[in-house]
Amino acid sequence: MNSKERVLSSLNHQQPDRIAVDFGSTPVTGIHVLAIENIRKHFGLEQKPIRVIEPYQMLGEIDTELMDILGADVIGLSPGDNMFGIKNHGELKEFKTFWGQTVLVPIGFNTTIDNNGDLLIYPKGDTSVSPSGKMPKTSYFFDAVLRQEPIEEDKLDPADNLEEFNLLTDDELKYWKNEVDKVKDSGKAIIANMGGTALGDIALVPGLNLKAPKGIRDITEWYMSVIMRPDYIHSIFEKQVDIALKNLQKFHATIGNNIDAIFLCGTDFGTQDSQFCGVDTLQELYLPYYKKLNTWIHENTTWKTFKHSCGAIEPFLNSFIEAGFDIINPVQINAAGMDPKHLKQTYGDRITFWGGGVDTQKVLSFGTPQDVKNQVQTECEILSKNGGFVFNTVHNLQANVPIENIIAMLDTIKDFNGEE
Repeated sequence: MNSKERVLSSLNHQQPDRIAVDFGSTPVTGIHVLAIENIRKHFGLEQKPIRVIEPYQMLGEIDTELMDILGADVIGLSPGDNMFGIKNHGELKEFKTFWGQTVLVPIGFNTTIDNNGDLLIYPKGDTSVSPSGKMPKTSYFFDAVLRQEPIEEDKLDPADNLEEFNLLTDDELKYWKNEVDKVKDSGKAIIANMGGTALGDIALVPGLNLKAPKGIRDITEWYMSVIMRPDYIHSIFEKQVDIALKNLQKFHATIGNNIDAIFLCGTDFGTQDSQFCGVDTLQELYLPYYKKLNTWIHENTTWKTFKHSCGAIEPFLNSFIEAGFDIINPVQINAAGMDPKHLKQTYGDRITFWGGGVDTQKVLSFGTPQDVKNQVQTECEILSKNGGFVFNTVHNLQANVPIENIIAMLDTIKDFNGEE
């Protein structure tokens, strides 16, 4: 099998020739720029500035050379603008990070340093407005800057939380066609992140790409609104999904079935030990809209749909399946109730686990190489049976993961797959 066939076999719950692998195709299956530099050094590859493809989390580009070494089967495609509303393609410039690494960033990646020595970044690169992101000087990624205007209940307008959701322009569709055309014959599986289809994703609620966001933009206030202002949330979701469905039609008319999966939603529902809401709230507030999106995709395309949610989400998996999602990520195996044997036995014939290959919170970051090998071997044995599994770490591979642990992970995957 080539990579595309391998991934499709897995997504169709058939046993592929070996485990399909993803490193870097989405903003939740990526690798930090520092980790990429360390991996390249280990394998003796050319030392060059790593391009930042997702600046919020400082995720780096995995080029074709490195994809082959990592055994990656999936290519990811992202919108033309990044989370800060900055054009993410075209001219690049070098940027020196707090940790001393020189990386490549878009020409519009404009920053300043505040009085505490922290790095500030601006929506659309416009330094004349308030910053929307901050990277503390001891950190490796950005946090959202709170820009919540005072809330007046009688003046709340759902339209204010819809400013960032618009119909795809002709230029954007041209961009997408060019991006897909570049890789459609690569032999790799392709997953695209069209954007605009996540419902209440707290990474997006603050409006990092907006110069003066209105509406409810504070994360805490948003979670409270799910209970206190459900009609307001319904109004947002209804209009957002109307726009998204029109965009999906335009998107499909432009690129056809030349992608294999679409990153539909990154909204988190789980904590380490519990959930942000009950199953009844999920069913009432989110499911109708998820169903509309998934139904249109499944009735009109061959794409599989990708749902991300961290945490202890086992009580929600039947609902996600009912909503029509084909893929769940990151499969946080160290969260409460997320025992991989139970997950595979109970849900493994109805949804694909994309992730769960190794715990990034403890084992990969702080364990020994043998700890890593043991867990990767175990998770592959459990999750890969009868397909329905794409290997990835539990969320992104972070900056300071020991290189010997990364290599232990890669070696174990190759051994499991019977590769030299």
